[in-house]
Amino acid sequence: MIEKSLHDLMFGFGVALEPHNLMWTVFGVLVGNLIGVLPGMGALSAISILLPLTYVMHHTPALLMLAGIFYGSMYGGAIGAILLNLPSHPPHAVTCLDGYPMTRQGRGGTALGITMICSFFAASVGIIVMIFCSPLLVEIAFKFGPAEIFSIMLLGLLAGATMSRGSPLKGVAMTLFGLLCGVAGTDVNTGQIRFSFGLVDMSDGLELVAVAMGLFGVADFLMSANRMSSINSGNTKLRMRDMWPTWPEMKEAFMPMVRGTAIGTIFGAMPGTGPTITTFIAYALERKISKTPEKFGTGMIAGVASPEASSHSKTQVDFIPTMSLGIPGDAVMALILGALLIQGIQPGPQLITEHPDIFWGLIASFWVGNVLLVILNVPLIGVWVKMLQVPYRYLFPSALFFIAVGVFSTQNNLFQTWEVLAFGIIGAIFMVLEFSVAPILLGFVLGPMVEENFRRALLLSRGDLGIFVERPISAWFIGACALLLLLQIGAFVRKVLRERKTAASAV
Repeated sequence: MIEKSLHDLMFGFGVALEPHNLMWTVFGVLVGNLIGVLPGMGALSAISILLPLTYVMHHTPALLMLAGIFYGSMYGGAIGAILLNLPSHPPHAVTCLDGYPMTRQGRGGTALGITMICSFFAASVGIIVMIFCSPLLVEIAFKFGPAEIFSIMLLGLLAGATMSRGSPLKGVAMTLFGLLCGVAGTDVNTGQIRFSFGLVDMSDGLELVAVAMGLFGVADFLMSANRMSSINSGNTKLRMRDMWPTWPEMKEAFMPMVRGTAIGTIFGAMPGTGPTITTFIAYALERKISKTPEKFGTGMIAGVASPEASSHSKTQVDFIPTMSLGIPGDAVMALILGALLIQGIQPGPQLITEHPDIFWGLIASFWVGNVLLVILNVPLIGVWVKMLQVPYRYLFPSALFFIAVGVFSTQNNLFQTWEVLAFGIIGAIFMVLEFSVAPILLGFVLGPMVEENFRRALLLSRGDLGIFVERPISAWFIGACALLLLLQIGAFVRKVLRERKTAASAV
């Protein structure tokens, strides 16, 4: 099995190092790194803007580019968090707690160096996990029928809805809204047009690119449009030699890096858990086991190494449930899942055997991309710091222009530009009301597949719902769904009882 995995990996390197595939990997890594550095922009915005480009690309370079943007933005996000206390993405908010104090102490270069080492180590471990998990997935691939696929996707929907940021009930509501958006258009089985409201342009349903760009691109810009304050860059003068940590600093970072990597790997394999909860858990664990927990928040290396390692190992391992089971781990993975569907590729356990060029090429490109990131980030730190000082009044109109051009170019249809505007306004309203918009995309992407496999399973069983609990694999996933719901109900009941007890004691 190990020999076969290594042989497949060599095949993957052959795919990843083809000149045109390598070019798109480098492009994705550079764009992701740049977008990650800029506050208010993230992997979701970058992938949303560049998703139309994948329409005219071959599926392999398209996916390599999107993956490069994803993990490139994770590297870039740490730079703003450490140097300027500006977390571009929520996961890096934890890195600010000790990264920025290190910068104020004149150790910003050390924090960045530790971050790059931890990120590369964690990403490498995540890639190795992907390599050796794949043969197991191939073995169970043919045991999955419509009932099993429906049960898995139902678990993904519930996990994504109930574990999203904020109230679980709000997450469920957003997922249901996404499901409703996903079923609009022509029914595959009957040919009937549903929820089109008499609009001919809606007969093919809502466009994934328009929904994603609206919810994450336009909505974020609308929410951040009033952020015009200048950035203080007094602590960002770095030399290249400042970025190499000393041997004692590396020893101090080693075990937090290992623990963070383990946490990220475990959570990466669990669908529906975003990178933010992973970094918070990693940081909390380090503080819990530390002999000097009171020093956290004052510039502890462990407070930088563990969260960054956890986010990067999770970023790599996230691709396992997304590609092999069709269950995205977070909103970015849902977008990449949508890109696969646009290319006519069905995610699932059989993807590894049916499209080995995509799966193994992607794994090999992770290593290529992570090496490129380490090489590029050292000399380009000064450039990224300058990019951080681009005024929002220039950045936002430019990004909105590219969003409008990008979505129009997908099908040369102005109606989709109006879709972007509509979902941008909807997304901004939900954000103001403190609803997480990520579950909308999860429901939108998975909804049609859930419906299709549910109906197909019922056709095979002649309408007998028992098929979902009679088949062992499906029954396990249905049981996991029930357990997840019970845990959420239990947490809600405990919260209500605790609040009542607090209110009673106050009286």
